[in-house]
This record gives sequence, C-alpha cells and structure tokens, in this order.
Amino acid sequence: MANFPVIVSGLGAIAPGHDALICDVWGVLHDGVRVHQDAVAALLQFRRRFGPVVLLSNAPRTIDALKEQFAKLGVPDDCYDAVVTSGIAARADLATRARESQLAMFHLGPERDSGIYEGLAIDLVSPERAKIVLCTGLFDDDTETPEDYRELLLSFSRRGLTFLCANPDIVVQRGGALIYCAGALAKVYAEMGGNVVYYGKPHPPIYKLVLEAAHAHAKGAIRRPLAVGDGLETDIRGARNVGLDALFIADGIHGEEVGDMSARSLAQLFARTGLWPQASMRSLVW
Repeated sequence: MANFPVIVSGLGAIAPGHDALICDVWGVLHDGVRVHQDAVAALLQFRRRFGPVVLLSNAPRTIDALKEQFAKLGVPDDCYDAVVTSGIAARADLATRARESQLAMFHLGPERDSGIYEGLAIDLVSPERAKIVLCTGLFDDDTETPEDYRELLLSFSRRGLTFLCANPDIVVQRGGALIYCAGALAKVYAEMGGNVVYYGKPHPPIYKLVLEAAHAHAKGAIRRPLAVGDGLETDIRGARNVGLDALFIADGIHGEEVGDMSARSLAQLFARTGLWPQASMRSLVW
C-alpha cells in the first residue's frame, strides 16, 4: 500500500476501470438532515457511464423504511439501483432464530426500528425476562451516551445473553453533530465479555448480499467494484476485508480529525487505523 494518501478532486477521476459502485448512505449521500446534491449527481453519472450503484447502509431498518426517509430528505430513486441494509440482514437472522418457537426478546432501541421484527414470532419482553437482546440504537440518541446503559448491559452480560447488533456504526453524523449508534453499545458489551452478533459493515456477509444485488442490475460481469464511505472502521475496513477498492469521504464522521484535508493529515489518520483507501476526497462529487 502506498505510504501517502491519494487525494482526488472527484469520483470521475477514479471511476474508469470500475464497473459497480457500493456507496455508503449516512455521511455520504446525506447527513440525516439534508441530502448532498453533489453526491446525488455523482451517483447519477456513475450509473449512466459505468455500472450499477448499490447503496449499503448500516441503518437498522427495512428497505421500505429507508426509502421513506429518502423521500423526506429528497434522495431521488434514480440515483441508485438497489439498497442493502444491516436491518434486512438482522431480520433474516431473527426469522431463522424464531422459526421453531417464539423468541423472548428485549428490543434496545427506538420504536421506529420495530420493522425489523414485525410479523415474526417475537415476544417483546422486559430486560429481566429476555432470552436475547436486539440492539438498534440508543433510546434517545440526542441526549444519551453508552455510559447511560452500562448497568443494563452488565445485567445482560451476567446472564450470558446474546446481543444482536443491527447497526455496527459507533457514531454517525446528524446535521453538524455526531450521535451514538448501536455499535457503541455493542462495543461496551463485548468489552464486558458479552457475546455480540453483528450485521452490516465491516463484516463480510453483508457484502455477499451487496454483490448479488450489483450483479442483478449489471449488464455484464462485475470485476472491479468500488466502495465509497466516510467510516474508516466500517466502510473502508469492510471494503478491505473483501478485497474491494475503497474511496474515503473525509467530510463525515472523521471530519474534525482530517482537518485541512492535506496529505499529511490524512496519512496520520490512516496510520492510526492501519487502513489506507485507494483514494480520498473531501465530499462525494463527480
């Protein structure tokens, strides 16, 4: 790997030679409040000229729920071919776990994420009665931190409960602020010695679903997909785990660490994680 970061001015500089795009959503396409119109334009250009675009999100939601959010934010449905979420992967696993008998489960997270288990043989119970925990996030991610959940997580750990993490992200950007996600709680639980099952990036199984979706929309064989994302430990590590080229978007969760977007500041950031993407840019533009 190069010992200095490659900084490009736009996606068009590295799109040639790639035949599919796997694009992160939150932090690249929108910030939870506003859609990034330049990113939309870049996806449209890639679709028209090079191949399918698959959006890959660690959102703990169904695809329908995510598309409802897209509609509210103004993300057009013609800038992508397919959507894959960690929520869909979590739902598939829950369906398998609840196949033989009703699953006594505590849902740790906001009510808006209930679509993951609606219609399944799930018995929502109190923390004390739970046999398994599904975590989709914090109950109030505007005000709470993982420390607010330490005692609850410790009680689960003492009972040996499996902790299903439907969003491996530690933080995401909402407007100009960073908010904690399910991955932050899963990290604390794992540090306690608890058993955590992760769905989504950076774990390889989700990429099997993504590549299947890309192949379904491609005109020919896909040989060199490009992954785009703002999270080093999720988007970039996930791409590297499965041998994909990666484009790092700096104006996301690492924005303050990147600073002046110089080769030196990027090199320092990448050296700390050991993750070196093929290229970097401030925000996704063509």
